[in-house]
This record gives sequence, C-alpha cells and structure tokens, in this order.
Amino acid sequence: MPRMFPVWVPLALMLTLACATAPRPAPLVARQQPHAITLHGDTRQDEYFWLREKDHAEVRAHLEAESAHVRAFMQPTADLQERLYQEMLGRIQETDASVPHSKDGYLYYSRSEQGRSYAIHCRRHASPGSPEEVLLDLNVLAEGHRYFKLKEFQVSDDGQRLAFSVDTSGARDYTLYIKDLRSGALLPELREHVDDVAWAADNRTLLYTTENPAKRSHQLWRHVLGEERDTLVHEDTDERFNVYLWRSRSREYFIIQSRSRDTSEVRVLSAHAPDAQPRVVAPREQGHKYSVDHRGGLFYIRTNAGAPNFRLVTAPVDAPGPENWKEFLPHRDAVMIVQQEVFSGHLVTREREGGLEHLTVTDLASGERHRVAMPEQVYEVEFAQNEEWNTRSLRFRYESPITPVTTFDYDMATRERVLLKQETVLGGYEPSRYTTERLHVTAADGTRIPVSLVYRKDLRKDGSAPMYLKGYGAYGATLSLGFFANDLSMLDRGMVVATAHVRGGGELGEAWHDGGRLHRKMNTFTDFISVAEALIAQGYTSKERLAIWGGSAGGLLVGTVLNMRPDLFRVALVHVPFVDVLTTMLDPSLPLTVPEYEEWGNPTRPEDYAYIRQYCPYTNVKAQTYPALLVMAALNDSQVMYWGPAKWVARLRAHKTDSRPVLLQMDMAAGHTGASSRYDQLRETAFTFAFVFTQLGLER
Repeated sequence: MPRMFPVWVPLALMLTLACATAPRPAPLVARQQPHAITLHGDTRQDEYFWLREKDHAEVRAHLEAESAHVRAFMQPTADLQERLYQEMLGRIQETDASVPHSKDGYLYYSRSEQGRSYAIHCRRHASPGSPEEVLLDLNVLAEGHRYFKLKEFQVSDDGQRLAFSVDTSGARDYTLYIKDLRSGALLPELREHVDDVAWAADNRTLLYTTENPAKRSHQLWRHVLGEERDTLVHEDTDERFNVYLWRSRSREYFIIQSRSRDTSEVRVLSAHAPDAQPRVVAPREQGHKYSVDHRGGLFYIRTNAGAPNFRLVTAPVDAPGPENWKEFLPHRDAVMIVQQEVFSGHLVTREREGGLEHLTVTDLASGERHRVAMPEQVYEVEFAQNEEWNTRSLRFRYESPITPVTTFDYDMATRERVLLKQETVLGGYEPSRYTTERLHVTAADGTRIPVSLVYRKDLRKDGSAPMYLKGYGAYGATLSLGFFANDLSMLDRGMVVATAHVRGGGELGEAWHDGGRLHRKMNTFTDFISVAEALIAQGYTSKERLAIWGGSAGGLLVGTVLNMRPDLFRVALVHVPFVDVLTTMLDPSLPLTVPEYEEWGNPTRPEDYAYIRQYCPYTNVKAQTYPALLVMAALNDSQVMYWGPAKWVARLRAHKTDSRPVLLQMDMAAGHTGASSRYDQLRETAFTFAFVFTQLGLER
C-alpha cells in the first residue's frame, strides 16, 4: 500500500485528561548526535538519526516524554475536548445496521450497538422470518487488544466456511483464520502475514497472498482444508511489484495481478481448477497498466496501451493476448476510466471527468450506454457491494460534503433507483444551512487547479472566516469529497472546509498524476500555495485564520509548504507525515521504498537525489518562523516509519525562531490508520480539533 491516509480516521491518541492544571510546559529538547550522510558529493548532517533505534530504552523514553508533553500542553483544552467529543458522539446513531447485500441465498450485513467499539458481522437466510446468524463479533475478538482491525471476510460458495484475517498491532500484519459456520468453531489451520484471500469453487481450496518482511505482497499460495503443507503457486521476484488476488464476479476465474506504480501483469486461473497453473493475459511491459474482468467467453480488459486515461477492450478467454484485443470503449482525452464492473448483462464503468466521478452503464446486448445522473455539483460516488452476477441491480453509495452517505439500488435497464438508506445524523442536522462550491485557481504555470469548498450559507467573504484547507497530491489518488459528520463542529463555528485538488493526485486523469510526481513533484507544493493565496485574496479567509491538513504523503505536502511559505498559514495539523523522504528512499530494506521509486525517484541516481533534496521537509528545515504544528504519528506504522515525524519535530524545535508550539503525539500501540475503536477515533478527532480551534481563537 502507498503512504495513503483515509481522511476520516485521525491517528491514535490515548489521551489522559486527569493531569493537574499547570502552565503550558517548555518544548522538549531532543539530544543531538552527529551523523553525517554523504552521497553524490553532498554531505547531510542527521543529528537525530539515533531515534531510529526503535527498541532502545532512550528512544522509548523520548517518545513517551513527547506524549507527556502533549498531555501537559493540551490539559487546558480538556473541557473543549470533552464538548467536542460529546458533539460528535451526539450525531451518531450508535445502534445501527448496514444495508444487507445478497449472496447465494443469504443476506449479509453488519451492525453496531451502543457502547460497543466494533462491528458485529451477521447474516440471515433470504427467506422471510429467518433468524439472524452472528458470523463474527469483533468486540469479542478484540478483547485484550489495544488495536484490532478486520481485513478479509470471505464466505465460501456453499456458505459453510468463513475465511477472515485480523491485525492486532497496527502494522498491517494480518493473520488468516477459517471458521466453520455450521459448528461455529475455528479450524486449526491459520496462516501469518496474509494479504488477499479467495475461495475456489470446490469450497475446500483457498488461495491467498503473503507479504515479506518489507511488507511486499509477493507470493501466492494454495491451501486445501485439512492439509498441513501449502503449495506456492506464483512468486514475483521484482521488488517493485506486489501481487494482488481476487475472484471475478462471474465466479469463473481467479484474477492474479502483479502491479508496480506504473506497470502491471495479470494471470488468470480457473476457479474450478485451482491446482492448475495460472495463464498470463499480457506479459509485463514497462509502463503498461491493465486489469481484467470476465463474462462468458470474453475477458474485459481496462488498459492504458495507447490510452493515458485508459480504454476497454475484450479478448477471447482461450487466447487473451494483446494480438486478439478488440476495442470496446475507446480512449477519451477528458475522461479517465477508473474501474469497471461486469455483470451478466451489463458493464458499469466508474469514470472521472472534470475532477468528479460518474457511473456509466453499458447494456451488453444492445450496446446502449448511459450515465447515472447525480444531483449535486460536488459529490463522491462509489460502487457498494455487488456480489450477485445475474442481476440488473447496481448498488452504489453517494455522498457529498452536505449529503450523508446514501445507498441506492439502481435498475440498469429501467434507470430507476431505489433509496435503501441514508446515514442518520442526529442532533438536528439541517443540510439547507450549508452550501458547496467548486472553483478553479490558476497556478504559476497557468494550470487551473480545482478547489472544493463547503461552508455555512451565512459566510461573509471578507477574510474574517477561519479555514481548514486539506491537500494530498500523490499516487494518482483523490481526497474524498464525501460527508464527514465531525466536520460540522468546524462548519458550525464558522469555518470553511476546503480541498485543494493539486497535481500528483488523480482528479483530472493520469496526466494530473504525472504532473506532480518524479521531477514534476514541485508542482504539488506550488499548486497548494497558489490555492492558499487565491482563497485569501478572494476573502474566504486570511493568513491569520488559515489552518492546513495533510496525512501521510499529504504530510509531505504540508511539511514542504511550511518550509517554503510559513507566512501563509497560522496552524498545521499532520497525520503520519512522510517528511524524511531522502533517508527513507535511500533505505531499500524499508517497506515501500523500492516500489515507490516510480513515484518519488531513486535517490541513488544523482539527478533524483538532487530533485528530492530540494523539497524534502526534514532536510530543508531552516531558521525561520513556523505556524503552530501538531504532528500525529504511530510507533507501529509500517508505511511511514515513526522516526520520520519524531526527527522532524526535534529539528523544527531546534531551528525555528518563534515560540509557537510544535507538538508530537506518538501512539505506542497503533499504526498508519490510527485507532481502531470508533470511540477512540472520536476522542482523537476532538483532541486534534481542540488544538486547531485554540490556535485560531475558536475556543467554544
């Protein structure tokens, strides 16, 4: 996985509010120890390199001291934190259930109960009056663990066995279990370091992928229930590639994809003959990315061959090579095909145009296509669970910054939609009080940068409003434009919540990603600065009222712009920030380093080293004033090593020339995505919001 961060999950914070009231403490001073790093004739001093010794007592003591410092500093905000927590909790329907989805005669769903932190996964037979069957109660499984995360949840075709995987460390280290759903017992076989899982049609064979110590999913295994030894089916030895596994909706094939940042190779294997050898669809070719789905005698292939924004082709199942590819949906310059979903009679593409996503349905009998209409100008749409093959019904989720998550069933033939559920927002939420806006900012090189905003309708654009500006800009990913109930605590205090869709993301297709990676990465940072300047100039906020946020690779964005233009911002909040880019990318033993050469560059090459060096946040800390800063990190993070944020904070404190706070909260029991308990997540959000609000003078 890349250094990505889901914006709805703040990083874990086990905050104790029982500290005695005291004056805010002086910032910690970390010990400096000379450590020279010389490469390409350039010598850098890394005086905090010693913080990489994770198991050293001094390092642990330093990180614990940082958390104690945060607790002491934030103690005066304890009442505000509690008010914010109660606000956020008061909007949640604590006892709730998801919309059931159909599979093999059962209706599967999850539900939550008031006061319990985790979901309960259930099913019932589709016949009326059937009783509920609890498949997994995560609250029971999570007992005794400070962190608990469910990943895989795969039921065999006959409905009798469940394969599921859990992580209890936060390091994305999943263990695979198999449960007999008839007896309720766990089978004795379990597997470690598992990533993807899929059942074969015989209901007793399981394919799964495993990760190596560098967190690279590189091996595909076959397990037969009751057998002690598993068979290695495929191994990818290229360190740039990860191996992914899924089963086609038709249930006929396993799809096995080896994928790097800019190249992929797919193998297919009959789900009815899992002991056979997988067949390659198209041999890997540098720069060629493609994915495969199946229907009848054809594979449906999404490919960027001659098509930067992708096109769709078909190929015969018996001879799927590129020489037999036939055009199905041609390339379009302004529309990127993000994903395809194939059903027995229809094909649906998720497409991105003008920075917004759309669903387009193709009738495979008539060839007729139509786009599913969306009601707002700023929104997010995605496929929901669609496990049935022979159906006209497409299930999708729709949301916007002011519309809660809404689930629809859409008849692909009649174009009728049925509202199944809209997320309940308690506490008197009234969407009509708010509005969304989409505008464009012109960057220094003339490129138009999309910006999405949400705010109360009574906003005065006179520069007096506080703003929370978010950015990411990496991997061709997009920041969510969905509904975040917690953001109402900002909006109702008069804040504008804005998202800068900077280059490096994927909002405007592959060219948008290419425009902000490798030796064009500086565009990501200058785009963000241009957006901030424009929003200030247009009266949405002012420098003294502007807070910025970034997580993971978005933390790199924030760290860089703080070095470049600290005068533009009053406060910055970063989660698991990727800020020590040079040191990380020079260590091929670390997770993600080698696969991400195609995103950042390989600094063992002089030209890549020189380019990364100019923007690396840790390397470029300087003697100047900086905004107030809260950094959230985690000891068990396997995507952004904990020592990057820890070193960055230490260096900022040593060099900055102002008295504004720089705080580091290091969660000692979680990983990249933070706390797993829904109540802990709310506590963390209340904590981070309290920091932002107090720095902006919104202490109410």
